[in-house]
Amino acid sequence: MNILAVIVSALVPMAMGMVWYNEKLFGNAWMQASGMTKEKAKQGNMALIFGLSLFFSFLLSLSMQFMVIHQLHITSAFFDYQNQIKDASTPEGAIYKQVMDLVGMGHRTFGHGALHGTMSGILVALPIVGINGLFEQRSAKYILIHAGFWTVCMAIMGGILSVWM
Repeated sequence: MNILAVIVSALVPMAMGMVWYNEKLFGNAWMQASGMTKEKAKQGNMALIFGLSLFFSFLLSLSMQFMVIHQLHITSAFFDYQNQIKDASTPEGAIYKQVMDLVGMGHRTFGHGALHGTMSGILVALPIVGINGLFEQRSAKYILIHAGFWTVCMAIMGGILSVWM
């Protein structure tokens, strides 16, 4: 695992949030859809909000590597009970070596990672945001603003992780 890639990827939602929720993009629409005001926003504990947001983004980044890097799935199938890759002299180890020789570092491009990140945004983030929004009786606009944000973030995160891991 490349911890630097995970950390940089975890910064994406923070940077994207400054753009996405800016008044010039979706900030005003989000405030209207959520009932948030500038005054109310200023009352929040910003250190706590940003600190926990960064922590949660780090957790998301850790999990995203398994969504975008195919080689991690292949490798996990060949671990023994001690969490070590089986030796190449064993039948399983020989198969693992053969598969990895064929697959190598294939599909490790920004675009491929972004594709998987986008799919994760649509298939994971959208349902979560949508379900929460429905029970909170939020508008479709509210749900789409947040789901769009997470889909774009996860696409960028997936691209970074795919290239850099």
